[in-house]
Amino acid sequence: MCKTVCKLCDRLVFSQSVSFTGGNVVVNIPAGSYDDGEKYCIVVAQSIPETATIGAPVVVTIGAGAELYPLVKRNCAQVTACGIRSRTRYAVCVATTATGGAFKMMGSPCCAPDNRLSAIDGGGAAG
Repeated sequence: MCKTVCKLCDRLVFSQSVSFTGGNVVVNIPAGSYDDGEKYCIVVAQSIPETATIGAPVVVTIGAGAELYPLVKRNCAQVTACGIRSRTRYAVCVATTATGGAFKMMGSPCCAPDNRLSAIDGGGAAG
């Protein structure tokens, strides 16, 4: 049974904007400190811009800050525009370094096309 009134988690974060700038899909979240090793649930509340290319990297900005933090998969590969959806919640864990950080997805992103080659041959024809 669904509760008609309930408290939201303190770590539930709604995006303030989503834009396509400098070749990146930029998800802006509210200003604040996001602690290393902590889990947050980010809701992409706005539409993904129609101008975004499917292979564009997804990055996160915080408040009015200009720093771009990559949104990465569990294996640390960059999430691209085709891997996120609007009006969707993503569980992430913050991972900091000495000079920056990243938002690491705890689950898998949405189905995305796999553009891997079936084989590589160095560009030379087999003899």
